[in-house]
Amino acid sequence: MTALQPGDVPLSLYLHIPWCLRKCPYCDFNSHAIKGELPERAYLEAMLADVEDDAARTGGREVQTVFIGGGTPSLFSGAAIRQLLEGIRSRLPVADDAEITLEANPGAVDAGHIADYREAGVNRISIGVQSFAADKLKALGRVHDPRQAQDAFHLARRAGFQNINLDLMFGLPEQTLQQALDDLRQALELAPEHLSWYQLTLEPNTLFHHQPPALPPEELLWDVQEAGQALLAKHGYGQYEVSAYARDGLYCRHNLNYWQFGDYLAAGAGAHGKLTGKSGVQRYWRERQPQAYMQGGKTAWRLLNRADLRLEFMMNVLRLREGAPLALFRKRTGLPLSSLEDSLARARAKGLLRASGEWLQPTPLGRRFLNDLLVMFHE
Repeated sequence: MTALQPGDVPLSLYLHIPWCLRKCPYCDFNSHAIKGELPERAYLEAMLADVEDDAARTGGREVQTVFIGGGTPSLFSGAAIRQLLEGIRSRLPVADDAEITLEANPGAVDAGHIADYREAGVNRISIGVQSFAADKLKALGRVHDPRQAQDAFHLARRAGFQNINLDLMFGLPEQTLQQALDDLRQALELAPEHLSWYQLTLEPNTLFHHQPPALPPEELLWDVQEAGQALLAKHGYGQYEVSAYARDGLYCRHNLNYWQFGDYLAAGAGAHGKLTGKSGVQRYWRERQPQAYMQGGKTAWRLLNRADLRLEFMMNVLRLREGAPLALFRKRTGLPLSSLEDSLARARAKGLLRASGEWLQPTPLGRRFLNDLLVMFHE
């Protein structure tokens, strides 16, 4: 294993706000329905304490991106988000051109909130639309309707946001090909800079997993994906990751850092982080329960072993349509390229990886059967 150079690894910051108006039946994130008043002040203090602790471990590295996710971060006031971002900048060096994203739920945001977020320093907003069909939104347990979804987008534009993402799902309960494409067309009419278009999956520990709805068959899902990708390309949206599409190269820099196996600090209940040090790469995660977290819940740490590093690097990089230089594996894991030789040879022989020896890139077949490709790197 070669010595790692932490200073060469890009650094991001993820902040988790765990409350929602209502828990969606498909959601497996650490989110909790609101009961009573939001404890904004106590929660901010706990998150900033995390940031301060982590600052001592980063060696003065500059944060390139900040992502405020959840849950429903748009439940927090503009004043709270301003205090959070100011508190971060007073504890960590943050790049002048940092991408700062906040997730918003159309059913939990208004013009005042969105304008306040922009004033606070948020420069990218991600709106959880999921569908523009009223019956599908109801089936998904969403708290907004189609009109609110469109209104949230227009409010963001009027507030000055020039980098907007829309989250949109396909493969919804009893959804037809036409319905899925209608959703996508309505999103395209709004002309966001970025679209996260992904398939609904039944995750463990969710209501949908225990009480599965009637989902479209696999053959139909493949037809939706092919037709949808053609439609996105026609409108100028380039696919750069499994479920991420952007116009004019406006990729989500924060998520791109994940997929390129960069480092990210984590603050908030249940937030997960990754940090490279001279001795190796560590993952850590915060106390999940919000109340226990605010009372000083413990943070768990784990040093990744060789098998972890191989698989986790590949799980991220191979999600990218263009892949990454093979040399990045050694830079980000400290492992020799020789540790990949057998796996690479098998994947190339099966047509799942590009044949070039200098680049890691899944072929169209490899993208379609990504899980089969990843198995080849699991020791």
